[in-house]
Amino acid sequence: MNKFLLYIILFFVSIFSYGQNEDYEKDLEMALRPSKATFYSAVLPGLGQAYNKKYWKIPIVYGALATGLYFYKQNDKDYKRYRNAYKRRIAGFTDDEFYGNGAYPAISNDGLIRAQSTLKRNKELSILVTVGLYILNIIDANVDAHLLQYNLDDNLSLRPNIEFNEIDNKSNFGISLNIKL
Repeated sequence: MNKFLLYIILFFVSIFSYGQNEDYEKDLEMALRPSKATFYSAVLPGLGQAYNKKYWKIPIVYGALATGLYFYKQNDKDYKRYRNAYKRRIAGFTDDEFYGNGAYPAISNDGLIRAQSTLKRNKELSILVTVGLYILNIIDANVDAHLLQYNLDDNLSLRPNIEFNEIDNKSNFGISLNIKL
């Protein structure tokens, strides 16, 4: 019974003494860093990259999202133009912008229907790409925060290695892995 009590006391002493250590607080902060970066990036795109101090990625995030939104708006505007022209043709009017100058239309009714379906598909694809880029922004912030936790010093290095073989007069290419203990 005394051994069991001694083990419990040692266990709690080790836990409480570890909690007082400065390294524990740093480890706790580093462990929470990926979740914070993910949350920040989900709330406002690019904020997770700013939290990770990768400021150069913020214009890329906003440029990608703005491009997706631009193509959505452009496809939506063109879709509405073709849809309104088709509606006017069905109503019997011949004054839409795609009718042309002559006695017959420049774009047929079937052409207007095909254009509407293509533009609708492009609109939906633009939204999917934009949502995908938003999710990629969140994943990038999370992965980058995880990678900041690793110790990258000169004790472990991976370098390309090129050696000249004098017997064959050829170069040998390889990779050298150096571990200093």
